[in-house]
Formats: sequence, C-alpha cells, structure tokens
Amino acid sequence: MTRIKSTNLYEGADMDITSESIATSGVELAEEVIFLNRVAKVVKGGRHFSFCALVAVGDKKGMVGVGYGKANQVPDAIRKAVEDAKKNLFRIPITGRTIPHEVTGIYGAARVMLKPASEGTGIIAGPAARAVITLAGLKDILTKCLGTDTALNVVKATVAGLRSLQDPQRISERRGKSVEYLLGKKFAEKYNQTRSEMLAAMGQTQVDEQNKPALDAAEAAEAAEAYEEDGEPEEEGRPSTKRGHRKTSHS
Repeated sequence: MTRIKSTNLYEGADMDITSESIATSGVELAEEVIFLNRVAKVVKGGRHFSFCALVAVGDKKGMVGVGYGKANQVPDAIRKAVEDAKKNLFRIPITGRTIPHEVTGIYGAARVMLKPASEGTGIIAGPAARAVITLAGLKDILTKCLGTDTALNVVKATVAGLRSLQDPQRISERRGKSVEYLLGKKFAEKYNQTRSEMLAAMGQTQVDEQNKPALDAAEAAEAAEAYEEDGEPEEEGRPSTKRGHRKTSHS
C-alpha cells in the first residue's frame, strides 16, 4: 500500500472546535490544533481520503499532553486527537515562569533545546513547539530546533524534553542539598511560590504521597516494641515466624 501525504491544507484553519475549553476530572483543559493534514490511501478502486490531526491540550499550570487522531471527517479526527492527548497528560516542574534547568529533547532526527529564560523574555520557539509550551503554562523560555523541522517530530522532541525535566525538590532530597543551593536564592523563591500554587490548585496541603514523612520516632519505637512482645499472629496450618535458635543434632 502507498500512502500519499498532501500539504497542510487545513493548517491554522479557523474552527470553533480548536479553541474550545474542555473539563476532565475537574480540571479545565484548553486545546490547540498543531496541524491538520489530508492523507490518501491508494486502494483498488482509487484513492481513499481521510484527515489526521495533531492536538495539544493543557491546563496552563504545568499539565500538558499531545495526541494524534485520524478519521474521515475533520471534527472526528480532532476529537480523537483530543481524547488521545488526555490519555498522555503529564505534569512538569515550573520555576516561576520558566523551566528549572536546561534540557534537550530528542525524537527521530529532531532535537529541541529548551533553556530557562529571565522574566520578560517570552516564548522564543517555532509554532509547533510553542503550542506545547504555551499550554504547559511556561511564559519565558528559549528554544532551538536542530535537525528536521517536521512538525510531528518537533512536537514529540519537545514533549520528550519536558518529560525529562526533574523536580528541584526531589533532586535536593537525593543529593542532600537545599533547593536554594541548587537554584540560587532568586529562583528558589520563585520555585517555592509556584510549587505552593500548584499544590493548592490540586487540593493538596502537603507534598505528594511519595514525599510523605515517615512515622514519628516515638510511634515507630512503640510499634517495634509491641511487635517484639507479641510477635506475628499465627495462622492455622502456618508455622510461627518468631525468630529463635534452631536445634541441630550432630551424629
């Protein structure tokens, strides 16, 4: 089978469905069509035309996703792409209005460099990468596309770069350093403020479950003492797991 891809006949088309805001699990998501192509499949009776769409969705507060859809009609292709994008949602760490550190995303022959920028710089990016970055909630960032400029590969390289961003809070815990030591005082204050706003928006008062503190020392000691006294309850047909010295016979 031969597939013939035409030019972007519908790219940038003014359609109400592309700017509609949708709500998923209590989170309001905005969507943007990155490109819309008409493709043709050669069959026995001639060519069968259909449409494919690449759509980005995000809440502009650190959550973004990209999806791909294909159908015989334009609205159906966009709807499928939006549904696919919602399944691929992920969250990125934000420091103030930019990313916490420099990163490079690679997909195929496309390489996209993402660099933090000072406040007021704006989004320096091409149209494909700009859609993903804007919906992620970043306002100041420097990007440079190396290699192929195919929209699909550039978008996937941008997503790969954003996914590889690491949270400064978790890096500081692994290295035993403070966030201020890693980012500097100015960026650390912006990061802490942004993190507090994101947690408040998610309805959390603490850090996520992976970073919850352990039991209090007194409670842990009390639990250990109770276990040593009582041991593990024995089940019928199951030997006790209490530790003891095994008696061995020497012949």
